[in-house]
Amino acid sequence: MGHIKTGAIVLAGGKGRRMHSKIQKQYLELAGKPLILYSLEAFDRSFVDEIVLVVGEGEVCAVRKHIIEQHHLQKVTAVVEGGQERYHSVYAGLQALQNCDYILIHDGARPLLTEDIIRRTIQGAMDCQACAAGMPVKDTIKERGSSGFAVRTPDRTRLWQIQTPQAFAGPLIRSAYDWLLQDESRQRGITDDAMVVERYGGPAVRLVEGSYGNIKVTTPEDMAVAEALLSLQREG
Repeated sequence: MGHIKTGAIVLAGGKGRRMHSKIQKQYLELAGKPLILYSLEAFDRSFVDEIVLVVGEGEVCAVRKHIIEQHHLQKVTAVVEGGQERYHSVYAGLQALQNCDYILIHDGARPLLTEDIIRRTIQGAMDCQACAAGMPVKDTIKERGSSGFAVRTPDRTRLWQIQTPQAFAGPLIRSAYDWLLQDESRQRGITDDAMVVERYGGPAVRLVEGSYGNIKVTTPEDMAVAEALLSLQREG
């Protein structure tokens, strides 16, 4: 058996409206480096063979120059423009990856990605074809009805908050996305890649531990939390 080829798609095309900044959140400085650089470097250091970065419209040249070339990222083989929705951006990333046996998909707004999380997630995909990182929820969760009142309290012991990366066998995730993009009615409410596979009728998605530190930076407060977590990670 030859080398198993692994690719990573890093998504950096979000508008980041909740950040209240003229600079898109993925390029804001976090502890002296652009936010997006952290996850790119984590994949660059890992066993992953190839990285595709998906950016917003008109950003390809600037990102290639100021992020990829300036920081000497060796494994980024393509920088491509994303689309209107997250799933369009993932699809653009899939088109740019060549013949990968396993594919990781990661939100570039999660800068505290570690090689351990990458390894656990890809192992889950190798074992079960589909895998997502996540963590058990800490809080009690209530479902809120349209009238503003709590209508249900699910059993917390069975609930996980889902993160990225999510990893899949290459043929599975390609087929699932081809299926999704064929019909707009299939796209309603899609929020992550595991959901695409679920809706496609693929294998059950294995959940593996990510980290409570693997936060998604969405608001200015998240930047302060990410900076504190980064400093703890470095001390550890």
